[in-house]
Amino acid sequence: MTSDPTVPGDSPFRTEPSTRDEAPQFVLPLVVRVERAAPPARTDALETAARAVLVILGDERSAGEGEWAEAMRDWQDARIRKVVRRARGAEWRRAEALPGITVTGKSAEVRVFPPVPLDGWPKELAKLQVSGTDLDDPEPPVDADPAAPVLWLNPELDMSAGKAMAQTGHAAQLAWWELSDEERAAWRDAGFPLAVRTAEPGHWGELTSAGLPLVRDAGFTEIAPGSCTVVADHPALRRTPGA
Repeated sequence: MTSDPTVPGDSPFRTEPSTRDEAPQFVLPLVVRVERAAPPARTDALETAARAVLVILGDERSAGEGEWAEAMRDWQDARIRKVVRRARGAEWRRAEALPGITVTGKSAEVRVFPPVPLDGWPKELAKLQVSGTDLDDPEPPVDADPAAPVLWLNPELDMSAGKAMAQTGHAAQLAWWELSDEERAAWRDAGFPLAVRTAEPGHWGELTSAGLPLVRDAGFTEIAPGSCTVVADHPALRRTPGA
């Protein structure tokens, strides 16, 4: 699923037209492995996709003079887009042969690739399906650790797994941007622990007014433009009363 989040202010996630729209547009591809006989659990796929975004953001190849640095800068200088596609069998093996990083969860495997032009997808990825990526949780997820980062989904929205994976990736990226270098390093060194959960309706209202990173979707697919989809609740970003 394609998604383009928006947040207020001078950000590549703004809804208003800006010079970012004049720059060449790129997309961050993510491919989730969905074998017919053993699909991943939905929540694990969402968490693994979010970690995959963080892994490539924190990879040395994405910084400085690294081999992916220019593509990462070009992507982040324009609108931020992510597309989640699915693969199995030979499709997955062909995707794995391309430059990228595979991140493994409990049941999920997600491969993230350096950004590509919107109209310049590698043929191995361009053939993969976007729609129809829907997954289930065999058992309800356990309560999230309150001391760990949690990406909270809007309880009022019904998103496919592919759409939700893109949204949680956006939220993780927003949190990454707001952390200090030291906080980023600590999160990376710990293996980017995080949880994805659906907020209770009353809790969602508190989260959206807490000053935490909030994803507003551009509305290209599935949901209305400007919909609030995910809040990134990282302990380092929680504001103390009166702050």
